[in-house]
Amino acid sequence: MTSENTVDRIASSSSWNERVSRIRQIPQLHGTDEHQGIYAQVAQAVYVPHLSPDFAYIHEATFYEQPYFDAAYKKAVSGTEGFSLVDPENLAQVLTAEATTLLVFRTILGLTKGEFAASTAMVAQDHDQAGLTTSKVDNMEKLGTVPTEQQAVVAANTIHQIMTGALFGEPRGGLRRKQKKLDTEDGWDSVRHFEQSGVGYSLFLHQRHYGGSFRQVLDATSEKRGNLIEDSVEELFIARGIPYIRTGSHNQSEIGRRFKVAVRPAPDFVIFDDANVLRGMLECKGANDGGTARDKALRFARLREESVRLGGVPLIAVLSGLGWTRVNDTLGPVVRDCDGRVFTLANLPEMLTVQPFPPLIDSQRANKRDHR
Repeated sequence: MTSENTVDRIASSSSWNERVSRIRQIPQLHGTDEHQGIYAQVAQAVYVPHLSPDFAYIHEATFYEQPYFDAAYKKAVSGTEGFSLVDPENLAQVLTAEATTLLVFRTILGLTKGEFAASTAMVAQDHDQAGLTTSKVDNMEKLGTVPTEQQAVVAANTIHQIMTGALFGEPRGGLRRKQKKLDTEDGWDSVRHFEQSGVGYSLFLHQRHYGGSFRQVLDATSEKRGNLIEDSVEELFIARGIPYIRTGSHNQSEIGRRFKVAVRPAPDFVIFDDANVLRGMLECKGANDGGTARDKALRFARLREESVRLGGVPLIAVLSGLGWTRVNDTLGPVVRDCDGRVFTLANLPEMLTVQPFPPLIDSQRANKRDHR
């Protein structure tokens, strides 16, 4: 049988279990010199079409979306009468009445939450008071948490002193204050000009809030983004009642004692049955460049060895990112090591049709949170 015939047979499989079976036959049907090429061809034909670029998407984050910012902006405009009443006393009243307006004023200043909090500490120390913490700034902006009278006064004075240039003097050595930018270079006069000139100042500030090319919203959701694949797998397991452990939240030695899994770190998920017998190991890996994917592919080789040591426990991969489209030394080896049990977020539900999952699906357990 030619390598082309083998690839065609695998690609035309009627089920995932049949595909797994045909992939496992590759070593029997072909010499070792052909293996890498065949696995690469299979990866290109069957698996690459399901990969998508992670960089094309961002998480939804209400705090960073236009409607949230617009609502705070309108309150700031109304409370200051178009940024005309911007003395510290009035700013303190606006912040007390509508704490979320701090987001607008901070964005006008061009400061991060941490930077603004540090600035309030500088202002407060002159009166032997405490500044706002970063968490307080966050709670005011996100939750509308009402500040104390002292906190409102400190925040208002900080905004005022920065805008008037009183807090940060003119620097040397090729530096400039962050307020030397188009909408604040002449202080509140510039702000009022932008608000009144019809340039869409709210939209302008919202893009700064996003941080250029979505930088701040990406940073703010980086942990969620890093867990995107794992979270999707876990949601699917919960919905279908699959018994599992997400190993990152458990002691590694516990996984070893309970399931005899010796590889460290343990795979991202271990799947077991009602008798507490290990039925599968699942690893999630995202990679948006080929070099990263190549390095991460080596992890599956180690897991494959562990799978064999444990008596052939199925190894499953869930991948994301365009790095895996480099098939010769990335996706191809993963297809080999997982016997074809390789899935992406695009076809994740299909994973439950392949062993070991069908007999583990339990409607009684579905939608219950505790699967541990």
